[in-house]
Amino acid sequence: MPSSTWELWSCEYGMVAAITVDPRCFRGPPLGAALGGPPQSPCGIVLVVTSGDDDLRPGASSITGGLDALGAARGQLVGLALAPDGTAAGIAVAGRPPVSVIGPAATLVAEADEAVRPRWVMWSQATAAQLVASGTRVAVGWDNAAVHRLLFGEWRADLARTWARAHGLEPVATPEMGRLDLFGSARPDVPAHVAVGDDGHINPEWLAGAWSGSPQHLARWAELALEVAIRQIALLEAIEDRPAAPATARSESTAELLCAELAADGLPMDRTVAEQIVGDAVGPRPRDEADAERQRGERDGAVLRHAPPGTNYLLRNPGHVKALLLACGVDVADTRAWRLEALRERHPVVDDLLAWRKAERIATTFGYGWLDAHLGPDGRLRGEWTASDGAAGRMTASAGLHNMPVEMRPAVVAEAGHVLVRADLGQIEPRVLAAVSGDAALARAARTDDMYQPVAVDLGVDRATAKVAVLGAMYGQTTGHGAAALRRLDSAYPVAMEFLREAAAAGQVGRDIRTRGGRLVRLGPGDESALGEREARSRAAARGRYARNAAIQGAAAELFKMWAVTVRARAATFAARVVLCLHDELLVHAPAEHGDEVAVLLRDALEEAAHWWQPDGSVRFVADIAVVRRWSNAKG
Repeated sequence: MPSSTWELWSCEYGMVAAITVDPRCFRGPPLGAALGGPPQSPCGIVLVVTSGDDDLRPGASSITGGLDALGAARGQLVGLALAPDGTAAGIAVAGRPPVSVIGPAATLVAEADEAVRPRWVMWSQATAAQLVASGTRVAVGWDNAAVHRLLFGEWRADLARTWARAHGLEPVATPEMGRLDLFGSARPDVPAHVAVGDDGHINPEWLAGAWSGSPQHLARWAELALEVAIRQIALLEAIEDRPAAPATARSESTAELLCAELAADGLPMDRTVAEQIVGDAVGPRPRDEADAERQRGERDGAVLRHAPPGTNYLLRNPGHVKALLLACGVDVADTRAWRLEALRERHPVVDDLLAWRKAERIATTFGYGWLDAHLGPDGRLRGEWTASDGAAGRMTASAGLHNMPVEMRPAVVAEAGHVLVRADLGQIEPRVLAAVSGDAALARAARTDDMYQPVAVDLGVDRATAKVAVLGAMYGQTTGHGAAALRRLDSAYPVAMEFLREAAAAGQVGRDIRTRGGRLVRLGPGDESALGEREARSRAAARGRYARNAAIQGAAAELFKMWAVTVRARAATFAARVVLCLHDELLVHAPAEHGDEVAVLLRDALEEAAHWWQPDGSVRFVADIAVVRRWSNAKG
């Protein structure tokens, strides 16, 4: 670093250590005068503000030096708060006064992450998103909101609720700042500069943004984030019979870092190909609403031409569709696609209806408007990502990224000089069932590439029937194809079946369950006093089916995210990045010359993640991996 000079002075925030540095180190306007310090100079100014007169040496002029001065070590929790404009950061280490560093926060965090590699404690993904937007990607983190969802099974994870739950308090309604009396405060009994009131709740003014009002407040906000994380760790360690819960929390938190990066990077997509796919399905881009209405009429007409004369059916009304099918001699219990698929030969209306549904979905959800809203001029499709859906814990995304129709996959294309490395976990849910239940017989089947083959032998049925039986057991299906084989599962794999029955029984009575990694899945029945006996039984049965599936899907999601964040960490070596996490599938964008190496990396990362998730190694996890230019070129 170029030469620097130091001096100390007092201001309203406490004792200030100031260093003037060469602009080549820190860009931006001088900040000393704004804080009541020395006059502005041609050089930038970096300040470290503390609550006392701690001895700060020149190394503390950056976050790296600050962490060194505070005694932070690799992997240690460090509270982090960023000023909204990115000109300052608060940092906190347990047992030491919090510190605020004035300067280009993202740059300073990047420097500290490289030198110290702490586990950054953030209130939510918003902090990671701010860093990513400024070009900084940290290695690991602790996301208070993500851990809150894991611990308490709640989707809502606002600051007030996260703080309250971690402290054993009931969340309280936070006043809306815009509705406060102009001459009063949100909490007359709590001074504006105080972060936490006597009742233990955070001052509403701080929740509304007062935490960023000064360097001192910023440091305190980082300290409060750290306090929440420490309490969350104690709660995780106290969960009975879930020793993996702290590790799950670390993985879930790092998955939120990945989500911030996915939202920023986007999915590479060729607009020309995408618009061609839309055009083939629904016609050219409509000139106006009248033209769009005409196109809708033409699509509808291809189905309604089968209707008897003088009738009028609305294809967007399920009841009307069922009546239309009946009028054509096709009597069905419902109009679900899987049921109609088996009836294509019954009447031409079925084939036309299924084709209409595909076109309608593209027209209304994945059409020209969708491309205009979410596909940027840089050829990247972007949406918001979160590491947990608030239920069993699956990653979710907006902008159609999680339910894009297969027909659109040819438009997902690697950029010039790059490839897509696609990896899809094979038979993940039955393998997870074998692991979480501890069924040795099922685990033996899961050591093979295709576990349904040995299951079929054990059940005395063909492979297709064995697959239906196993999936039916996890989804609570007891009738239909595979029902007889399903009953044989009890004798072949009694431990696994008992695990599923116990989960279902908990769900039926409204008792919450926890996944292998400690995620709370809420199953409370709510108020059913007004329900009849039949409806109450039906709801209880539905909760039971949900519980047995959530116990498996939730554990599978935990393994998947451990895999995803391991790939994220290892792929940087090859300048590759994860660009899509779709249920059990990863898509990595990599330089073409490293495609094969990244494919090997994906397989190795799965073995590494599986070892952490399942230390005894009793179950083998497999993935189908391919290096392609287009997503549609991959098998599956």
